[in-house]
Amino acid sequence: MMKILSAVEKHYIKDPNTESQTGHIPYILVDQFPELGLLTALRFLEWISDNPEGVVSLPTGKTPEYFIKWTKHLLDNWEDPATRKLMEDKGLDLRRKPGLKDLRFVQIDDFYPICPDQHNSFYFIVRKFYLDNLGLDATKALLINSREIPLAEGLKYPIVFPDFQIDLSLRHRDTSSYTEKIQQKSIFMIDNWCMEYEQRIREMGGIGFFLGGIGPDGHIAFNTRGSDHHSTTRLCPTNYETQAAAAGDLGGIEISGKRKVITIGLGTLAYNPEVVTIIFAAGEAKAKIIQNAVELPPDVKYPATKLQELKNARLYLTEGAAKSLHDQQVRYYSTGNWNINKSIRALLDHCQKENIYPHKIEESSLQSILPFKIEQEPIPSSVYIAKTVKEVKSRLLKGLEKVSGKTILHTGPHHDDIMLGILPIVNRQLRDASNRVHFAILTSGFTAISNKFLIDNLKHCLFLIDSGAVQMIEYPDFFQKGYTYKWDKDVNHYLNKVAGRDEEGKKRGLSHRITRCLVKVYQMQSIEDLRIQIKESIQTLEGYYEGERNSPDIQQLKGMIREFEEELVWAHSGKQVKDIHHLRLGFYKGDIFTEQPEKVRDVEPVLNLLRKIEPDIISVTMDPEGSGPDTHFKVLQTIAEALQLWSKEKDLSGLVIQAYRNVWYRYHPSEANVYAPVSLNGMAVLQNSFRQCYLSQVDASFPSPELNGPFCDLAQKIWVEQFMEVQLLLGKDFFYQNEIPLLRATHGLVFYREIGLPEFLKEASKLEKMMQ
Repeated sequence: MMKILSAVEKHYIKDPNTESQTGHIPYILVDQFPELGLLTALRFLEWISDNPEGVVSLPTGKTPEYFIKWTKHLLDNWEDPATRKLMEDKGLDLRRKPGLKDLRFVQIDDFYPICPDQHNSFYFIVRKFYLDNLGLDATKALLINSREIPLAEGLKYPIVFPDFQIDLSLRHRDTSSYTEKIQQKSIFMIDNWCMEYEQRIREMGGIGFFLGGIGPDGHIAFNTRGSDHHSTTRLCPTNYETQAAAAGDLGGIEISGKRKVITIGLGTLAYNPEVVTIIFAAGEAKAKIIQNAVELPPDVKYPATKLQELKNARLYLTEGAAKSLHDQQVRYYSTGNWNINKSIRALLDHCQKENIYPHKIEESSLQSILPFKIEQEPIPSSVYIAKTVKEVKSRLLKGLEKVSGKTILHTGPHHDDIMLGILPIVNRQLRDASNRVHFAILTSGFTAISNKFLIDNLKHCLFLIDSGAVQMIEYPDFFQKGYTYKWDKDVNHYLNKVAGRDEEGKKRGLSHRITRCLVKVYQMQSIEDLRIQIKESIQTLEGYYEGERNSPDIQQLKGMIREFEEELVWAHSGKQVKDIHHLRLGFYKGDIFTEQPEKVRDVEPVLNLLRKIEPDIISVTMDPEGSGPDTHFKVLQTIAEALQLWSKEKDLSGLVIQAYRNVWYRYHPSEANVYAPVSLNGMAVLQNSFRQCYLSQVDASFPSPELNGPFCDLAQKIWVEQFMEVQLLLGKDFFYQNEIPLLRATHGLVFYREIGLPEFLKEASKLEKMMQ
């Protein structure tokens, strides 16, 4: 059903039988997340070459990072031979360089109210990255500036909505105070402004080129699940998934959950029937959302189904994002040789669809489903099932194998990634004293700590200091060198209070570590200096707007608290501070777009750690398509480069890579070759240690869109779901009647891949090449 393709799109089509696509929206696949940026940039330049005065709407937030970088690069290097060859090879017409100065820009959406000068307002992002960076003309732009939207009696939004909350029920009810009257009148004035915004778009003929991402609930712009497909520009609320996705931008879900938005509507987008509409998505986390958009009929529950009526609508996807599409399922089974992984996927899919155990499948039923009609050498169902189930059992038994006498390095992009991904596996390794286990957290993770959390704990720290409860600062040399000693004592003190259920003692333990961190960061020389600095830090934090980037010293302080949390977790098993390596790689700065890793700044610290520890086993988060935070695949890139360099110095033929995923990105049973059992005891350890140690994360200020709660709850949910998948293949009695006690006690599973260095580097090299 593929409609007319542009020259660039024709280049990117992998399947020559594109007309065989069975969904309602055409899609184009690329291998990696950065490649999406190149494809969208090329298609954008191709369109504006033919429409130099066209109306464009381009995305904000973190979604368009590579689109912006590629567009800027191609335009700035238009005459460079290598760049011209790249563009020509990709199908772009080079006869004239496209210009952006005559384009008319329409901002898609923004939070309301929000100061337009804040770096996290979409208005600011539009001005910085599109108008200033790419050179679009601001006088031709239609923008959403909260400050310029008129309100009742000429008041400004901080006066009308002092807590930045808007009660939209005032549209439909009587007011009960003067404040509500002003707010009600202002809401109607905002509604009128939105109506005028809509009219101005229509007077331009509607949007000609629209590029956007798709949200965790399938939203387009801020048209969340349930939006009318004929909706226009409006002030509206969001839902939980959208609020969770925005929490990082606004400083926590406590803030994003209360903020309203102004967005163009789905009807706005479709007003021009000729609009070129491109939605791009990366990673398996978006696979179900994409499937709903492409394969279901129009439905308000799935906003992107609106695009089905637009003849120039496209989805640009990575392989992972397209994974659930029917066409891709057929392609998966019909391309290449049949293997055991395909057998596991096909059998599980069939069992889930029919809600049936394998041993109850009839021969006629098995032979009727798609994958087995494709298989080149069909075999009787009993033989096929036995072979497949045997492999599933072998992967489960591999998860029981003990590791002894090994040096192990577990790596994580952020603090808590290792725990949420593979805690039960790590704990079994730690129980064997012959193993040397180290942990490396590659970024400082400061963005995960809210300003409120730090303010509250700084205030408590000051209270304890004033009360004489932080006695270590009384030692004569504390501010010179004493603060550098006994960091393990802080950990032990805190965990003693955990054991004693002493909540106030835990706060005191955290205050001891915060005190050491303050002295280290600010190099103070006295107790009075310490008091003054705490007060100044509190004042600084209280002066930040919601979501504002912190100063480097505050970032470092927040990061050191995260480091303390990580040390607490592994101290449960006796690991000391010296075994936890905080690398604080320099590319992680809290910018809108995270910097690319650099060899000297980022790769060499990892390489030096590898040389020092000489691990036999390394665990790595495997997120090559950027399903989770972009930090994940940038850390993957960094580790791969470090291993590549190390392999030139040392024989790494025996090195084992444990490639894991966690709450952001998960394996199908057919993809993982190890299933590690998790008992209720293991889940209790996860819950208790997470809630006791990751203090900044318990209130879930930056939660997953998938679950409203702390990440330990989501990790447990995933482990249980993975167990249910394998239990469906093996049967309940396999577990509760098993002769192995751990399998009888199993109620969850952790999936991971155990691979060698060549295979790991092969997968990572695709990403590295595209990054370069």
